[in-house]
Amino acid sequence: MTHVDTPVGKLLSGLDRRLGAAKFTRSKLNYVFPEQFSFLFGEIALYAFVALVATGIFLMLFYSPSETKTLYEGSYAPLRGVEMSEAYRSVMRLSFDVRGGLLMRQIHHWAALVFTGAVAAHLCRVFFTGAFRKPRELNWVTGVILLMVILLEGFMGYSLLDDLLSGAGVRIANAVVQSIPVVGSTAAFWLWGGEYPGSGFLGRLFTLHIFLMPALITALILVHLALIVRQKHTQFPGKGRTERNVVGTRMWPTYMTMSTGLAFMVGGVLALMGGWLQINPVWLYGPYDPFTITSGSQADYYVLWIQGALRLMPPWEVRAWGVTVPNPFFPGILLPVVLFGLLFAWPWLEAAVTRDWRTHHLLDRPRDRPARTGLGVAAIVLVTLLLIAGSDDVIAVEAGWSIVAFRNVERILLLVLPVIAGLLAARVARDLSRAEPLGADAATEVPAPASGGERG
Repeated sequence: MTHVDTPVGKLLSGLDRRLGAAKFTRSKLNYVFPEQFSFLFGEIALYAFVALVATGIFLMLFYSPSETKTLYEGSYAPLRGVEMSEAYRSVMRLSFDVRGGLLMRQIHHWAALVFTGAVAAHLCRVFFTGAFRKPRELNWVTGVILLMVILLEGFMGYSLLDDLLSGAGVRIANAVVQSIPVVGSTAAFWLWGGEYPGSGFLGRLFTLHIFLMPALITALILVHLALIVRQKHTQFPGKGRTERNVVGTRMWPTYMTMSTGLAFMVGGVLALMGGWLQINPVWLYGPYDPFTITSGSQADYYVLWIQGALRLMPPWEVRAWGVTVPNPFFPGILLPVVLFGLLFAWPWLEAAVTRDWRTHHLLDRPRDRPARTGLGVAAIVLVTLLLIAGSDDVIAVEAGWSIVAFRNVERILLLVLPVIAGLLAARVARDLSRAEPLGADAATEVPAPASGGERG
């Protein structure tokens, strides 16, 4: 008796005759992935997100978003008898009284940092290699939206702890929202439930953080993956690689085995980081007090660049037609809008400048596109300087520098260094491209190797 004659075989055969699942499954298992390490950034992000969801479910069972005041009587002696919100008390209980709670908290926090960094690295890879060009503009836009949502989601999770450090970030966010001309005060009043600190803010933040935003991130990831499967992967030029095929490793069994190993590696590294590397020790900061701030407080890196921009912005305001545009609006609202607006529009901007509206499945070497490479390096240097500015008070204290002089130097560097770095990167890329031009065999359409997959 063959396996087809068994009850399970008959059931599967019947389903296949009605659904045509075998043909679909076979085609997907034969999907070809290019072999290039930079393609792993997206997978690292995916597995870090899985770790985020898993640890987030655990934390949700013990966290309370209540702002009701209570006295702490837990295991951490230095804070016993201190008045705090129920939210902060539940975080303290997670950290000291729930078995494995601190480990889960720290894995969750490290996973958030790795997730954001991997998505940003993936976006940089797509930008520098031209993987955003036709027909992948929609996938690029989906990725940019995903990065924006991740930054907002990270800030929400960071703010839920209601400790003194995260509270300082929430207070800055309130000031930035209020700086929006005309509607800022109303928007802040609505978000915070009244004049700052308002009421019920943590409850609304909690609902968004654990329900709406994860669902949105999941939907964006699924759309992103669906578009990749439909259009197939891009690949770097090389012998046997053309605009009509994909050369690499098939989904089953090789790539799936390697990807499963990567998933376990990401999970293992996050577990080791959560167990060995302390992060966000909220018991040292104490409960949030609107009239107190910690010395040297700074946000996580994914929003630290906005804090740095707020610090470097000169004390300017604009008054016109009876409307005042407060100082925080420019670095806190206008700068992110401009940067992400340029990211959204980039595929069409570059196509319009280069007059290249053709379909592209082969990637660029960054050296072969010196103008794009220079602009990308300049943007990275700009954001890096803003990240440093977000910690300039700590750097100045540790180095014994004057914070006023240091900040003035940072402002000069912010205007000069990205331009210099961009021009230098473009020059190096141009010289490398001339010294090692793309070989003629990379553009010659020869039959694909056995591992190649034809595009639909």
